[in-house]
Amino acid sequence: MKLAALPRCGRLGGLPGSATCPALNRSIGLLHATAMVVGIIVGASIFVQPTEISRHVPSVTGMFLVWVLAGLLTFCGALVCAELAAAFPVTGGVYVFLRQTVSPALGFLWGWAMFWSVHSGIIAATSVIFARYIAWFAGFGDLGIRITAIAGVLCLSGVNYVGVRPGSVVQTAITAAKILGIVLMLLAVALIPHSGPAAHGGLTVAATTPAGAPGIGFREFVLAISAALFAFGGWHMVTYAAGETRAPDKTIPRALLIGTLTVAACYLAMNAACLSVLPLDRVMASRHVAADAASALVGPRGGAAVSVLVIISSLGVLNGVILAGPRVYLAMACDGLGLRWMSAVHARFHTPHQAILAQAIWASILVATGTYRALFTRVIYTEWFFFALMTAGLLRLRFRPSAPSTPARRAFLYPLVPVVFIISSLAVVANQIAADPLESAKGLLLVAAGLPVYYLLVRRQGSH
Repeated sequence: MKLAALPRCGRLGGLPGSATCPALNRSIGLLHATAMVVGIIVGASIFVQPTEISRHVPSVTGMFLVWVLAGLLTFCGALVCAELAAAFPVTGGVYVFLRQTVSPALGFLWGWAMFWSVHSGIIAATSVIFARYIAWFAGFGDLGIRITAIAGVLCLSGVNYVGVRPGSVVQTAITAAKILGIVLMLLAVALIPHSGPAAHGGLTVAATTPAGAPGIGFREFVLAISAALFAFGGWHMVTYAAGETRAPDKTIPRALLIGTLTVAACYLAMNAACLSVLPLDRVMASRHVAADAASALVGPRGGAAVSVLVIISSLGVLNGVILAGPRVYLAMACDGLGLRWMSAVHARFHTPHQAILAQAIWASILVATGTYRALFTRVIYTEWFFFALMTAGLLRLRFRPSAPSTPARRAFLYPLVPVVFIISSLAVVANQIAADPLESAKGLLLVAAGLPVYYLLVRRQGSH
């Protein structure tokens, strides 16, 4: 695949806000952008992922090391993304970064994978998590869960259809509610007397590996990091709405750094709280570890309160992901690399309304058919493969100091941070593929299927 040095607006079309693509309202400030970062990352997974991580790393010390390393890796990715966002402060995010610094084909493949697999799959799966916890209170079955999940997708898509400001305000409110809920849970653990995970010795006793648990190998440790990275997922999505962000070259980097540090602190505190209440073997066996910890602390009402918190967190993720995705499809359509009607911006609401509708319909189909389960497992290795390529693009941009979009300032500890991030990302990808080669092959074939579509679109562009 030939690497092309591209001008800022791309050789295949214009970026949103240029002469060939209508402008979007810049109504997202630092508070809303930071809320978007935190709101998308802090989802339902933090309330269940400690169990998955403990199965790979059956040690409290090992679990905390996994969370710290995953947080550091996410922070490195945020530094890379922040630098690229300062260089390309326009709608499209990772799609634009790949297209401008590596290859238009790779940018297209990212958007292709987003729509058909990664992004829409996250919307579908998150909506089902939301619906299942609603069903915990309402008592309806699988059909009711699917109907509720689709209703959630359509309602929040409607909120974002009528304007980015309503969507970002909803995001800020939900994020504030979930952070408040987490803080209250941490205060309850700190203030309410309890016997601890082993009734003597607390975390010291729990820190040992349970009897009969397997040893911790390198492969299991990396799989645990992958599980933690899933809980940190979505940090990059704020860059998709750069075209609607005020002073995006400054606002987005600040939001990324503040948001990822806030999330890392919340995650470490949440794990400490759960492990101070439950013994490690119970954490390993639990399907709802945070709810179990709350129930052990204050009884069934505590579990119900955490279930409400999971619902709120799911709504935050769902709203943020629904807001972010259509901006990528809009940018691709403006470049001639998508359906032309996806470049439409609503005359009154100034939103990519047709891209929002397309995303809502496809995500609802995934919910209705249940195929989101297979798609959801492909999120980590697909995303982090492209993150490695994105970071390579930043290094390539640095080797072209005369390029008009070269960032004025280098990221912290450059080039150590980008190099470490590339190596770590590829290690995560390789380990995930080795753990499930058949499913990985399906996911990679789905991504590769976009390549002939790309060349067909390029040929169509050349014929006009």
